[in-house]
Amino acid sequence: MRFERWVFLALIFILVFSGQIAYIMTEWRWFATLDYSSVYGTMITTKIAIFLVSAVAFAAVTLANMRLIADRPRYLSWIVILISIFFGITAQYGWERVLLALNAQTFGMTDPLFGNDIGFYVFTLPLIWSLWHAIFAAVMINLAITAGTYVYLHADRLILGPEERDYAEIAKSIPQRALAHVTALLGILALLFSARYLLDRYEILYTGGGVVYGAGYTDVFAKLPFLYVFAAVALVSALLLFAFAAGKRSPKIPLAIAVLVVGAGAVGTIYPMVIQQYSVAPNELTMERPFIAHNINYTRLAYGIDDVVVRDFEVDYNLTAADIRRNPETIENIRIWDWRPLLSTYKQLQEIRLYYEFLDADVDRYVIDGRKRQVMLAAREISTDRLPDQAKTWQNLHLFYTHGYGIAMSPVNTATEEGLPEFFIKNIPPESAVGRIDRPEIYYGEGRKDYVIVNTSVLEFNYPMGDQNVYTTYAGTGGVVLDPVMKVLMAYRHMSPKILLSKELTPESRILIHRNILERARTVAPFLAYDRDPYIVLADGRLFWIIDAYTISDRFPYSEPTGRFNYIRNPVKVVIDAYNGTVDYYVIEDDPIIRAYEAIFPDLFKPIESMPESLQAHIRYPIDLFRVQAGIYQSYHMTDPRTFYNREDAWETPMEIFQGRRQPMDPYYVIMNVPETEVGEEFVLIQPFTPRTRNNMVGWMAAMCDPPNYGKILVYRFPRGQLVFGPMQIEARIDQSTEISEQLTLWDQMGSTVIRGNLLVIPVENSLLYVEPLFLRADIGELPELRRVIVAYGNRLVMEESLEVALGKIFDLAPAAPRTVEQIDRDALAPEELIERAGSYYRSAQEELRAGNWAGYGEEIERLGEVIRALEERSRN
Repeated sequence: MRFERWVFLALIFILVFSGQIAYIMTEWRWFATLDYSSVYGTMITTKIAIFLVSAVAFAAVTLANMRLIADRPRYLSWIVILISIFFGITAQYGWERVLLALNAQTFGMTDPLFGNDIGFYVFTLPLIWSLWHAIFAAVMINLAITAGTYVYLHADRLILGPEERDYAEIAKSIPQRALAHVTALLGILALLFSARYLLDRYEILYTGGGVVYGAGYTDVFAKLPFLYVFAAVALVSALLLFAFAAGKRSPKIPLAIAVLVVGAGAVGTIYPMVIQQYSVAPNELTMERPFIAHNINYTRLAYGIDDVVVRDFEVDYNLTAADIRRNPETIENIRIWDWRPLLSTYKQLQEIRLYYEFLDADVDRYVIDGRKRQVMLAAREISTDRLPDQAKTWQNLHLFYTHGYGIAMSPVNTATEEGLPEFFIKNIPPESAVGRIDRPEIYYGEGRKDYVIVNTSVLEFNYPMGDQNVYTTYAGTGGVVLDPVMKVLMAYRHMSPKILLSKELTPESRILIHRNILERARTVAPFLAYDRDPYIVLADGRLFWIIDAYTISDRFPYSEPTGRFNYIRNPVKVVIDAYNGTVDYYVIEDDPIIRAYEAIFPDLFKPIESMPESLQAHIRYPIDLFRVQAGIYQSYHMTDPRTFYNREDAWETPMEIFQGRRQPMDPYYVIMNVPETEVGEEFVLIQPFTPRTRNNMVGWMAAMCDPPNYGKILVYRFPRGQLVFGPMQIEARIDQSTEISEQLTLWDQMGSTVIRGNLLVIPVENSLLYVEPLFLRADIGELPELRRVIVAYGNRLVMEESLEVALGKIFDLAPAAPRTVEQIDRDALAPEELIERAGSYYRSAQEELRAGNWAGYGEEIERLGEVIRALEERSRN
């Protein structure tokens, strides 16, 4: 009979957990197809080990505790086993915390209060807290079971009617064994609280609500000492409770415990309030100064802005046509296409069929005809949701419409006469001016992706060709082969018996799952945080997705939190093949947290040097990280505690107008010659700043995107006494322009909607250009057209049909006459300035040569010769 009972329980277990078992088995096979079975194995075995250790430990302790109860109910053991299972299930969610603690790394820096390495707080302390909570939960459950069991066993003596209630008699009727047992458990609970108060010492490093985040004067000199007092009181209380349980039934023991707890609690609460109110508050800056300094230093370290290079940017407005020509890559890559109107235009012009969809438009750079060009591009993904209802059959959804096809790409700075983008890549099959596209199929993308099955007897739809369709068969390596076992398991996993019964499946059929790229990356490495904006890359004739992955923590001492973290790094670039679905994790930055994960998962990560150069050319500094860093830097550029305390120089993100609404200005990518550096033209991410509550610009931040300078952050500060127009001031000037406002009003009255695109601030030499595109969208259509470009420079503001015309009107961009040696001498340029100008003329000459402009090439070479002759004369003198 006992054997039959165990068989019955086993069957119940399998039935209840069969879905989880099927999921684990199919996931393991899926990880194996990516060569990451060891990664999944580490996660699963760790979870199982934690489950078993936690469940067995809880069961052993609880059953041992239950044995102390005489005449306990027989069913109590089954209740304990059931609770143990749930205890283990809950505990296994902490698998990552356990592995990080076992593979802890050092940060090489210590906290300023206790002198512990930061790694103790990031890796070790979270596990200690988890263990404390687990033990506390186990003790509380045991206490509840024990007390409840005693009440159940002695209910006749403990529960009396009101007329019979005599509390003294009830107390005497409690069995001494029960009283000792419960009191001992309370003693263990008191010991836990003693340990907790010692752990709470470290939590004052994360105190909020004060002058700054982190421990302040009151925390260190008033609250911290009482945590030791509380720990001692809890320890003494535990000893008294153990003495009471051992048979010393003196009524003074409960009284002593009450006096200790209430007294310490009252003094420990009142004393810090008195110190804060009467000592700290009247002298706040003086007393909090060192703690403000800690907050500033550790916040800058935690967000990676401690090594920002700050430069002064003396703004002048003496740009000439020659200066504009000397910065061709900056000028030619000014983005006049806002991604939102552009995405709508892509949808209208390049989706081709109703089942295709562009989900996002990304910014990147490509070398085209020998020139670095900033472009916008989007992936043409499949969207079966758009199919008519009658076409949404299982075969169509999972066997026929399996993939998207190709990308659209256009330069950021030009438009056709009709106000539409000029395409570098367009149409189906792809027509490309960028390079070959050998594999335009997109099986893995950003959209909602259900499973598909390839290599079946049903040909897959590839792309439309006029009135006909072109079909294909998958030739990649992605997916799980549907052998008989996998058929059964996948059918159960997806609750789709058609996987098991379909006659279209063959022995070579593969099922592709986790096709959403963010879900795919998170499934392989759930311990990383991922950027919200993956972007597609064309490299070596194939399409790849690049996702920025972050390590984050909320346990960095003294660091100001942003949302759910107060430490962030971007050490990993994730590359996903859009055809095969391979997922590669490349480590680009040294970081203690990623070092710990490398130790845990040695087969997962690769050095950035192993990434193909064709892909390395497209890595970029992520906007999500840059937005966080820029937001923190707005206050934490102030490193003097007094200035920080008074918020004398706080900055904020500028506002701009989009579709008639004010909104914060997002960071944006540009190709530009970075001022006061020798790196030449770089792909750079920019964020302007304005003073808090004011609209003029105070500076701007730039993050470098191109190797070998990737990750360097520079901040350019404008002179305090100089007015530099901010974005909203330019927006106001646009609104106040009679010519522009009349035109906008006229368009709005003609059945169209005017869309004001991103306002970009473009540094050129030591000046600033402001550029804002205007789009026109008919009320009956969804095809925005670029109709005007507004350019502001100094006190000039023009609106023209193109960027080129607008710049020409401001700077009179007629061909410049060659400068003579005498003119250069009169400028009294220093030798290093002449050398810099020679380099600029040489680069301009190369640009004209690549563009086939022989006249322009000759002019630049002549200017170069004049500078060289001037240098020769200087050397002879």
